[in-house]
Amino acid sequence: MNKFLRPLAIVIAFLIAPLSAFTCTNYLVTKGASVDGSTMITYAADSHVLYGELYYWPPGEHPEGTMLEVYEWDTGKYLGKIKQAAVTYNVVGNMNEFQVAIGETTYGGRPELVDTTGIIDYGSLIYITLQRARSAREAIKIMAELVEEYGYYSSGESFSIADKDEVWYMELIGKGTNMVYDRRTQTNTNINKGAVWVALRIPDGYVSGHANQARITTFPLADGKVSITSREMDKIFDNDIRTVYSHDVISFARDQGYYVGEDKNFSFSDTYAPVDFGGARFCEIRVWTMFNRITDGMDAHWDYVKGNIERAERFDDGTENPNRYATNRMPLWVKPEKKISPHDMMMFMRDYLQDTELDMRNDLGAGPYAVPYRWRPLTFEIDGVEYVNERATATQQTGFSFVSQSRNWLPDAIGGILWWGVDDANASVYMPMYSSITKIPHNFEVGNGAMMEWSETSGFWIFNQVSNFSYTRYSYIQPDVEIVRDGLEELFLERTPAVDAAALKMYEQDEEKAIAYLTDYSNDQASRTFKAYKNLYQYLFMKYMDGNIKYKVEGQQNPKVEFPGYSEDYLRRLVQEAGDKLRVIEETD
Repeated sequence: MNKFLRPLAIVIAFLIAPLSAFTCTNYLVTKGASVDGSTMITYAADSHVLYGELYYWPPGEHPEGTMLEVYEWDTGKYLGKIKQAAVTYNVVGNMNEFQVAIGETTYGGRPELVDTTGIIDYGSLIYITLQRARSAREAIKIMAELVEEYGYYSSGESFSIADKDEVWYMELIGKGTNMVYDRRTQTNTNINKGAVWVALRIPDGYVSGHANQARITTFPLADGKVSITSREMDKIFDNDIRTVYSHDVISFARDQGYYVGEDKNFSFSDTYAPVDFGGARFCEIRVWTMFNRITDGMDAHWDYVKGNIERAERFDDGTENPNRYATNRMPLWVKPEKKISPHDMMMFMRDYLQDTELDMRNDLGAGPYAVPYRWRPLTFEIDGVEYVNERATATQQTGFSFVSQSRNWLPDAIGGILWWGVDDANASVYMPMYSSITKIPHNFEVGNGAMMEWSETSGFWIFNQVSNFSYTRYSYIQPDVEIVRDGLEELFLERTPAVDAAALKMYEQDEEKAIAYLTDYSNDQASRTFKAYKNLYQYLFMKYMDGNIKYKVEGQQNPKVEFPGYSEDYLRRLVQEAGDKLRVIEETD
């Protein structure tokens, strides 16, 4: 199979089983909100069958008439052919040589709007666009044109789109399948081909986020100055434009009976993907955790993200609510109290609802070692009552995740860094992959192992060995993992200015030499990380084997051994449930 669209199988949650699988988390940071003036987005590609590997497409020139085969990203299903671009660009993972980065989260939305005849699925849309776009605005234009020409095959999707100057948030959903016979061509044609969508530029100095729930509500209607429709896409490159949407995004909703009322009150997400308990509790809560770390006032939205959706008859301004929109939603973006660093972004991706009332370390499900994870499914039923296993940002089933960093004060060949890692973000190391590199590290390249194919040189497998071993006694083992994880990331972050400077000096004389230097550097750090985690797994296994903890004693054959047993809280719960059957029987005279 063409490695361009290797099957990754990220589940489309709303189509298959509501509340069963809510995957992927994106955080978006503008220049004015970051410590150094870079733009940043994060992405966690979460799936129980997603094998973490770093994709790569070299730049190329293609003769007129060249066709590109498209395969569905989730399944590898062949969808069709499209016209190839004359020129394509270097792409490393989800970032290209011009520092354009794209992430996504699937929100599903109305299931009848999936176009089964479309050729472009959401994964193809991302990676084809990255090979063709030199800016975020151009990426939006390309994405809109691709689905308009070839049809959109997937369910509803949210996209984070960043370049070195701007960050955009785009939401898109198809228009379903409505086949009509064309006598002229004697073929059946889907007259609903295409998609409805909205794209908003995040105001500079603000941050946003999305996590499998559509979030764009009302938006500025087209005025030709700051907001335009798809019929004026030539104006998208005007820096004053900050809102773009498909010309029929509202009229289509009216035609389908989804919306009544004035255009100005139309909400994209409330119309095409109304929030429900799962959308708040499993999805919006992940946005809330990031917002709550960086700005005040988020306590006001805690009840909402726990799943309590209000649908008042009127909005706060007194206008009527005939479409039963949710009336207690979170803001789309917030202004942080302090500037955000790449390290901050890495830590946002490691949130597991700690220090909230839903902290998974504090209930019976955590076991004796405070494990902040819950195995799937997300919901379960006892005596006819449905309950939940929480869905946090950090999760065990992550295939890969990243923090992209685009920096406009450096040449594109040096400015783009994809801080990239595999597996659970709490165990993962975000390694610096410059977006101009021309060779992918062997331990993480496509084809080195697969989900059901073991490879001794696969980074995905060694990281999973470490994380899954830590789950067995998390409170003891995870601190040792974090020592290695944090040490590597601290080293990489500290070295970045020097690496940039060395590359820039080379770039001024020879761009190719600078790119070769960054390629070697990125590959070396990946190799360093793989070796460190291989050694870490061996160390952890020896230290924590058989339920005890061993410490090497210099000069002695045998190690010092401790028997930690279980926490007092866990033992009290055990005694309460077991009763007297575990009690030591005292002898009597």
